[in-house]
Amino acid sequence: MKLEKQVNRSHYDFFTYMKAPRWNSLWHQLDVVSSLKPETVLELGPGTGMFTTLMSHLGMHIETVDIDPELEPDYVANATELPFDDDSFDVVCAFQVLEHMPFEMALAALDELARVACRNVVISLPDSRRSWRYLIHFPRLGERGLLVPRPQFSAPEHRFDGEHYWEINKKGYELSQVTKAFLASGAVELVRTFRPFENPYHRFFVFSKTSRQG
Repeated sequence: MKLEKQVNRSHYDFFTYMKAPRWNSLWHQLDVVSSLKPETVLELGPGTGMFTTLMSHLGMHIETVDIDPELEPDYVANATELPFDDDSFDVVCAFQVLEHMPFEMALAALDELARVACRNVVISLPDSRRSWRYLIHFPRLGERGLLVPRPQFSAPEHRFDGEHYWEINKKGYELSQVTKAFLASGAVELVRTFRPFENPYHRFFVFSKTSRQG
């Protein structure tokens, strides 16, 4: 299955797309990827290009790939057929991308990201589970954010909205089920997953490549 682009370049207009929650997610993208100390990075789905620009500013070599040539990626290719050799990049990342393809295709794309990664794969995905946010001040420690999931008797159904085929914690895509599916092929191991306090709608996954991959 080959996907067509869902939105035009105007969708990523800076002043309408980069609202405060996305800025917070961008900070976490930079923080997570830079903490892995990569020399080379591949980003699937560059969007606004902000992550690429800032990573380059931090001195890391980053290349981009997308199905849409209008976004001017370094390579135009499908996520399940990347034009790179095995172990081509230290870290491969895809932020808010895999939900834009059917779930089985997203799993194949994750395996392909792992194939071309040398060490780590970092992704983020929409998590629909709503939470209460509490900001608590501890003496000498400062402020700490706490996310408390709201009670939920059953997961809501997901309806394709023209962009998202699925979201975490929608019916059939509960976090435990999605995580299990991600790890089923043995291509990656989960290092950690978290939701930023500032934007809990974006859930991050940090994977390490396994020796079984390839």
